[in-house]
Amino acid sequence: MFVDFLVERFREYGAQEAIIWRDTVYSYNWIVQRLSEWTNYLNDHGVVSGTVVALEADFSPNSVALMLALVDRGCIFVPLTTTVRNKKREFLEIAEVEVAMAIDSDDAVTTERTGMVARHEFYQELQHRGHPGLVLFSSGSTGKSKAAVHDFIDLLGKFRVVRPPWRAISFLLYDHIGGVNTLLSMLSNGGCLVTVADRTPDGVLRAVQAHHVELLPTSPTFLNLILLSEAWKRYNLSSLNLVTYGTEPMPESTLKQFHELFPNIRLQQTYGLSEVGILRSKSKSSDSLWVKIGGEGFDTRIVDGILQIKARSAMLGYLNAPSPFTEDGWFNTGDAVEVDGEYLRILGRKSELINVGGEKVYPAEVESVILEMTEVADASVYGERNPITGSIVCARITPTEVLNDEEKKMLIRAVKSFCRERMQSFKVPVKVVVVEREQHGGRFKKMRREDA
Repeated sequence: MFVDFLVERFREYGAQEAIIWRDTVYSYNWIVQRLSEWTNYLNDHGVVSGTVVALEADFSPNSVALMLALVDRGCIFVPLTTTVRNKKREFLEIAEVEVAMAIDSDDAVTTERTGMVARHEFYQELQHRGHPGLVLFSSGSTGKSKAAVHDFIDLLGKFRVVRPPWRAISFLLYDHIGGVNTLLSMLSNGGCLVTVADRTPDGVLRAVQAHHVELLPTSPTFLNLILLSEAWKRYNLSSLNLVTYGTEPMPESTLKQFHELFPNIRLQQTYGLSEVGILRSKSKSSDSLWVKIGGEGFDTRIVDGILQIKARSAMLGYLNAPSPFTEDGWFNTGDAVEVDGEYLRILGRKSELINVGGEKVYPAEVESVILEMTEVADASVYGERNPITGSIVCARITPTEVLNDEEKKMLIRAVKSFCRERMQSFKVPVKVVVVEREQHGGRFKKMRREDA
């Protein structure tokens, strides 16, 4: 019912490649057949319209078909992945999940009733509309995870317009707004979703080569890992036409280095949030951080230097937090921006802004400079309270090689000296710490908390 327009297209696409999982091809005909089988499965297990169903999975043929069956049934869908396993119980309780399903590494499904009854007012609103829902949890990288509730019909709207098909990697996760967007975008247009269980530079680029992938949706952190690992030297990437990046500010040094290495690959910045969906975007050029965002169903405005969005696909609200919308319906993104005509430059979250004696320092700007150093593999910049200046700039750096204590001290001095030559003095890190661990979470997004 709700995905009829997709099913009609799937039948038209027929034997075309829809999903590649573990190097096996699954056609659009397969999805149609499996969707019907999952519908029968939901009938047999008494899963009716309005039921809140969590599904712990990664992208796989069954996870895609089951997701579509749940949406078509009118369920409220709560995707989860193993990256949030330590928070799973908490998330199930917050979302008032009534049926918990899981798909294991062999693509087999288990189903159990939790005993909970969903009563939240947003669920009642969806049930009143007779619409399916989607609950997405934020990463919680700067605090407690928030649960955003969407009307799935509003999210599906933009996929009714047919666009050119792509062969794309399913890099962004199953429980991420970007992952959901990639899935629906590929399948609604007759593209091919190439799934990857190994989200390392080698694992992803191996899949690009093996399956002639054209589009890689990813994050700046992962692009930096590709450069550092030099995995790009080991694979034929001639099929790759477009790399899209989002979820966090892109260091200018990483962007320029990637563009210089791959001048024939178009780089496009994307912008989206769990609360409003993914906006259409257009970068000024492949080596530019200026981007135009919006498109049908989205309006933008800048208030006190902060981006606000009004979206047709905006969430109903949070399950576990107050409404973030203004009285006139705009969502405050918290992202500070610069404006140049129709183009914006995303500076970073206002909450991550470091105020040094009244001067503003955005972490991404300092990180970009530090990452120009060949001795540094990764850098995370954050603020620390200071009784004199209010805050000081601090940096955690991961060296490209294992260092002894004396070498670490030398690197710290080198980082400060390098920054002093390239930035205003108030932006130079006062405190530099050398760490030998990854500085990103499971979603390949940089962790900037002081205690991370």
